[in-house]
Amino acid sequence: MGTKSLSLLLASVLVAYYVYTPVPENIEERWKLMLINAGFRTVAHVAEFAEWLGLVHYMEVLMMITSIEYTAPISDENVTITDTKFNNVPARLYVPRKQSSGLKRAVIYIHGGGWCVGGSAMEPYDLLSRWTANKLNAVVISVEYRLAPTYHFPVQFEDVYTVVKFFLQTSVLAQYGVDPNRICISGDSAGGNLAAAVVQQLLDDLEVKVKLKIQALLYPALQTLDLDLPSYKDNENMPILPKSLMVRFWSEYFTTDVSLKEAMASNRHVPAESSHLFRFVNWSNLLPKKFKKDHVYASPIYGSSRLGKKYPGFLDPRAAPLLVDDTKLLGLPVTYVLTCQHDVLRDDGIMYVSRLRKVGIEVIHDHIEDAIHGALMFITSPTDLALGHRVANKYIEWLNMNL
Repeated sequence: MGTKSLSLLLASVLVAYYVYTPVPENIEERWKLMLINAGFRTVAHVAEFAEWLGLVHYMEVLMMITSIEYTAPISDENVTITDTKFNNVPARLYVPRKQSSGLKRAVIYIHGGGWCVGGSAMEPYDLLSRWTANKLNAVVISVEYRLAPTYHFPVQFEDVYTVVKFFLQTSVLAQYGVDPNRICISGDSAGGNLAAAVVQQLLDDLEVKVKLKIQALLYPALQTLDLDLPSYKDNENMPILPKSLMVRFWSEYFTTDVSLKEAMASNRHVPAESSHLFRFVNWSNLLPKKFKKDHVYASPIYGSSRLGKKYPGFLDPRAAPLLVDDTKLLGLPVTYVLTCQHDVLRDDGIMYVSRLRKVGIEVIHDHIEDAIHGALMFITSPTDLALGHRVANKYIEWLNMNL
């Protein structure tokens, strides 16, 4: 074989390795998704190599995607957009220009990104908030919370809680012409985690008099105990959010200590003294039969007490909203949960649906069979997908009907 032929063969193998990813047959635009995922994988490999060389932290490289997708707060004919602060926490504010005789609705949105990357100013989030403000004639507050690894739990939770609590003051609502009976909190992925945790915490906050009408949790991350659920096994190498990346996001949320990441990767991070918490995430009781398939529930393998004592955050319900007792779920607002079949976080959302319904909370569960994690991020060119637009439309339509 000649040099040119060998070079062509090697180049073809390399391109095939990056581009081709096993994608379920029921996924639309499969090749486009493969190309998009190839970009994500390339950035991930560069991040690993740069960190191995000691040049930068892994998440700093991933933040390149956030930086590239930054869009300025440019108002249009429908919505006035400004970057502001609510009680010293940055947020992007969307105020519809449409005149109305009554008070407006409001949506507090929390972006995803594994608590480590992402931002309210990313083009997909900015567009989603514009659509929401315009179509619902609603004030939208998109929270810009601080990120790991510079800041660890509970900073992200506290930033979001600070904004929500500040905005729910009667005087602030009046300032923006918002109806105190028509306010929603929503978020995707890590943002769904933060939204769920904040809503639970608000129930016990006697200083907050205004109640949220609804919450919308879009493919949320809700538990830290069992990272070997059927959804983690079935979707270990699915596009956008493989298990290895989700494990890294979880561990980085709490610490840069690699020992926690390694323990989470082997699902041996929960100390025996916290064994009582597993009843809240026992998928054999909480998942419908169709999601169990041929998986068999195994008893937990406990890890070192040292990790639990050193990084107690991963056992805190403010980081893992599924870890609360049923009594702490009483009083939650009407809830919309969107889950994606080909997503490691699928079972987190489904288990929360089961638990909420068990205690009588009204839940609308929208499960999308042909969807991957992060679908809402794919609504802007050149990485837009029909799936992204479909999910965004479902979400906004539900808000419009229920808020």
